[in-house]
Amino acid sequence: MGYDSSTQVAVIGAGPGGYAAAFRAADLGMQVALIDLEPNPGGVCLYRGCIPSKALLHIARVLTDAREAVELGIEFTKPAIDLHRVRTWKEGMVQKMTAGLAELCQHRNVNYIQGRASFLDAKNLRIQTDLGAENTLSIDHAILATGSRSATVPNLPLQGSRILDSTCALELNEVPRNMLVVGGGYIGLELGSVYAALGTDVSVVEMLPGLLTGVDRDLVNVISKRLEKLFKSIVTNTKVAHMEETPEGIRVRLEGEDIEASEQVFETILIAVGRKPNTSGLGLENTSVEIDGAGFVVVDAQRRTKEPTIYAIGDVAGEPMLAHKASHEGLIAAEAIAGHKVAFEPRSIPAVVFTDPEIAWCGLTETQAKSENRSAEVVRFHWRVSGRAATLGRNDGLTKLLIDPETERILGVGIVGAGAGELIAEGVLAIEMAATASDLQWTIHPHPTLSETVMESAETFFGHSSHMYRPK
Repeated sequence: MGYDSSTQVAVIGAGPGGYAAAFRAADLGMQVALIDLEPNPGGVCLYRGCIPSKALLHIARVLTDAREAVELGIEFTKPAIDLHRVRTWKEGMVQKMTAGLAELCQHRNVNYIQGRASFLDAKNLRIQTDLGAENTLSIDHAILATGSRSATVPNLPLQGSRILDSTCALELNEVPRNMLVVGGGYIGLELGSVYAALGTDVSVVEMLPGLLTGVDRDLVNVISKRLEKLFKSIVTNTKVAHMEETPEGIRVRLEGEDIEASEQVFETILIAVGRKPNTSGLGLENTSVEIDGAGFVVVDAQRRTKEPTIYAIGDVAGEPMLAHKASHEGLIAAEAIAGHKVAFEPRSIPAVVFTDPEIAWCGLTETQAKSENRSAEVVRFHWRVSGRAATLGRNDGLTKLLIDPETERILGVGIVGAGAGELIAEGVLAIEMAATASDLQWTIHPHPTLSETVMESAETFFGHSSHMYRPK
């Protein structure tokens, strides 16, 4: 790429939001450059996030299923875990998927540039490579899709090979004897589940009153019961006050309620206290782009920043920090640049925690309804009366609907149980299409499936579910 090069659209960051934006802009006939530090598109999600973590969670689920198969009359010998082969399988999958995205760049004539981009001004980018080369790219429009990074704990400065963030944990260099997970959010619980399944004694410490803050308690309670058996310990209302490295391991001092031992020694510490948007080092001070108090780029309904030619999508543009939200925003930004009348205004953005069992929800939550004093009738269908859940040996699940008592429209859906992440899409569609409880109850669902729990939840609202009695 020469110094005089130019492009109509430059997308900075090649994660699920960035490459979706670049591909849509190219499909709309625009000249596009996609810029990222990695050799191929994919971003944190594909290289060090969603995909490798779900690959390891699948392995954890296979191990769990093998151990629980004894209840079905099938007994396996103790599984032998070959970490090298596990890593090779995980990394091979990532390489295959990123290579596929690189091919799509070529097919769409998207100019993929491996390097670091920063704004000289709103119309010019500086591109720096790891080899020290520096070029200038003139642009008509830019889409920021720089994602986020793992947050740190300010008062715990200890660093070293035994202090992991989510990226390091996914490398799976070893299976430690024990591990302390700092943070009871989805990242900590997912990765903690992987290591526990592999044989690590996992302890979780959360400074807030419960796991998965913000998620409805009836959903969390189901996963908590299983995690209490999987993990060595879970403590809430507790914080890590001090860490120090010793010959025996990392000595941790905990402060909180109901702690049996305030000082404990762990082989490994996983810091999983959330993520922060990547807005530094981009030269945004050379533009009119505005950053809010939480560090997110301020955008309008079309994802346009205060600088009219610069857009922002994904983690850098605000909560929720979810890959599918970023992809959708990327399409909106590309369409807006093309001059189409579009806006980011979803009625529902699904969220999934890929623990075992999974938790998924969309639309209005019960917690939110209570805090906002919104009127919503909640109906629950327990999986203990689901035939399919019984055949899977996983009848601890729950499906619930939040329904407007006047219009009977579906306002929210929450599911905990095997495959909840797959089931939630029907709830998202129902909310987007303003479906009513009657629409759901009269939609024929296949039997026997877990999807029937959505239909029977709607039937429960009217008091005539075949498998659950609820008088109206």
